[in-house]
Amino acid sequence: MKIIKLSLWSVDLTSHETYYMADDKTCATVETHVLCLETDTGLKGWGEVCPIPHYLPAFAKGVPSAVAEMGSEIIGMPPFGVEAQMCKLDGFLQGHAYAKSIVDIALWDLFGKATGQPLYTLLGGRTRRDMPLYHSITCIAPDEMVRIAKTAFQTGIRQFQVKLGVEGDWQADAERLIKVREAVGPGPLVYGDWNCGASRLHATRTGRSIAHLDIMLEQPCKTLDDCAAVRQATGLPMKIDENAHDLASLMRASELGCMGAVALKLSKFGGLSAMRRARDLSVHLGAEICAECTWGSDIVTAASLHFAASTPHGSLMNTCDLSAYVSPRLCPDAPERADGRIAPPDGPGLGVAPAPELLGNPILEVV
Repeated sequence: MKIIKLSLWSVDLTSHETYYMADDKTCATVETHVLCLETDTGLKGWGEVCPIPHYLPAFAKGVPSAVAEMGSEIIGMPPFGVEAQMCKLDGFLQGHAYAKSIVDIALWDLFGKATGQPLYTLLGGRTRRDMPLYHSITCIAPDEMVRIAKTAFQTGIRQFQVKLGVEGDWQADAERLIKVREAVGPGPLVYGDWNCGASRLHATRTGRSIAHLDIMLEQPCKTLDDCAAVRQATGLPMKIDENAHDLASLMRASELGCMGAVALKLSKFGGLSAMRRARDLSVHLGAEICAECTWGSDIVTAASLHFAASTPHGSLMNTCDLSAYVSPRLCPDAPERADGRIAPPDGPGLGVAPAPELLGNPILEVV
């Protein structure tokens, strides 16, 4: 069995509400890419990647170029030994982890279908029936953020990511955290996320003003050293996101004492193969894991859910139902959230496939 054709589509995804983040980052309508790898037996493997603007050293328009560059290497590949195949691609094209993640996911989907196994089995075995979700709250007026939090709470959500830093006003950020914490009551997890957009001083002043509350901070500053300084000055637990992108960065964050939790995102690491290695190290280092990706619809969400479902007990903090934040949803058979939780899809491989009419015509084909 070998791959004989690849097809790539571009689809615009529109958020149900615009996401405002620090440093003038916004997420409204973004471009996702969907990849199909087809074998000589008729099996099809699907992948998806969706970098959001100004978030990582990655951009949507780079995906077709990188996939086209790798096309000659992908054609003829067997859908087995995925990690070995990705090592070959790493030797052929250095870097571009975000573009490789779409290939890696599609290869794993093919591998699962060829062996008749769901991905969570191939990634280590299913460890839980379903996973807790967090809800991300856009950085707007504090009272409006409270309204969003209360609405999400009523659906069963018990973990809340509070976006911060739009005005560069530490007191406004403190107000957001205080009000959301009060709105959801004791028990639920609340964490404030600057997406690297705060100075060490700004984050420290915010953190000290709410240090009496049960709140976690997420990636306040651009560097791990600054994040560690904020962690030490405030005494608050911290989640690392943007700076977690390879094994070395995980080791460094742990050494600095600022990685109580970590976001492992498929597009940052280069797909499920590299994410599995990062998961094993994170578990060893004692960090709780948020299993997700940067953005996207049902295909990349399914990959994240399989990854989350195979994460060892005691090491998964949450996962994200990315497809619930955007439209269109690409896969009619994708799982739905219920009571603040979500289960991975059933069936071999990813367990989902996009509706052809939602994809339109491919922007790239290689045979």
